[in-house]
Amino acid sequence: MTPTPVESEIDRFAAEHEASWIAYRRERHCAPEPSGEETETSHSVCERLKSLGIAAAIADRGVGVVGDLLLGNATADTPAIAVRADIDALRMPDRKEAGYASIKEGLAHACGHDVHTTVVLAVAETLSHLANTGEPLPDARLRFIFQAAEETGDGAAWMIEDGYLNNVASIIGLHVEPNFLSGDIGIRYGVFTAQVDELHILVQGKGGHTARPHSTTDPVHCATMLISQLYQTLPRSIDVRDAAVFTVGQINAGHASNVIPDEVSIVGTLRTTATESRDLLLKQIQSTGQHFAALTGNTVTVEARHSLGSVINATHETSALEAASRQVVGDGSVHVLDRPSMGGEDFAAYMKCCPGSQFRLGCAGSLPWPHLHSPVFDVDEKAIAVGVRVMSRALLMLAQSNTKEA
Repeated sequence: MTPTPVESEIDRFAAEHEASWIAYRRERHCAPEPSGEETETSHSVCERLKSLGIAAAIADRGVGVVGDLLLGNATADTPAIAVRADIDALRMPDRKEAGYASIKEGLAHACGHDVHTTVVLAVAETLSHLANTGEPLPDARLRFIFQAAEETGDGAAWMIEDGYLNNVASIIGLHVEPNFLSGDIGIRYGVFTAQVDELHILVQGKGGHTARPHSTTDPVHCATMLISQLYQTLPRSIDVRDAAVFTVGQINAGHASNVIPDEVSIVGTLRTTATESRDLLLKQIQSTGQHFAALTGNTVTVEARHSLGSVINATHETSALEAASRQVVGDGSVHVLDRPSMGGEDFAAYMKCCPGSQFRLGCAGSLPWPHLHSPVFDVDEKAIAVGVRVMSRALLMLAQSNTKEA
């Protein structure tokens, strides 16, 4: 299919500006900021949006940015089409030897949020440029959301609570995917990510001397039995056709080799794709904890925190992303995913406000490639321009369909 003049201009502009976008991504990559502390990133993004003539402001909490671009005859009251990027980094080391590796000890952009930020900024730059070319564009108010604190599951809720999703008709987003080569795109209709519960389990009892375990309730013994039992029991507590995974990531107890501590802290996650399975498993964790509490003479408390729902990709927005992807990379490089990811995404919170969709942007230079949250994670930077071309087209498609409906 022959591209339209607007599509051709998107591609030309991307080719012309790809090097500058890569340079900005590297700038962000070497200066990561953790969730809730993204002040320098927020100022950088805000100033760049303003330089494009986009009305932008740092969010009320001091981190995160929101900017609006009006196309055609749209006004400030026109329902918006939003595009979201997350801007935070992880509290972990960056062990790459690249010249743009993190200069901040214990912080790394190991989940690709620097790429997300760059792509959405570049989409804003591309569409702002199109608005000045005289090419016919649909009437649309485009909202660019640069969200803080995705890794802690707080940032989307902040944006919603502070009103930035008011009068937003739909929203799209992206996530880099190291299981796909750069130039490949993953699309999924329906459930896209898992529901995630951060579980905090506290075992409390009577500690004492390791030479006299009989005079204690040995919370460590209780905790180890509990974890082992949960690993064995939970997969057999629900329909085996429903994806679910429980994993412990932290165990903290004691201060000396010859002292049985009086409490053990266990932190992990429960990930599910079916609400019924989630409810059953949470009840099973509670009841198993109470069983071992009674068996060992300890107390066991279980608390679910920072719970996230699933991202459920809506048909309309997903269709636009799929059509845009096929235009950019061709049918052979678009993968319609048959299963959801077991990862979590607070993009799910936006689904309560409006329909939306996320897609997977291939970022591997070769396969296998380092996975997300790896200390050596990086991207093939050719993915950036691909993401810009796809998202720019998708936004205009959604704007065009909204104009027709109006």
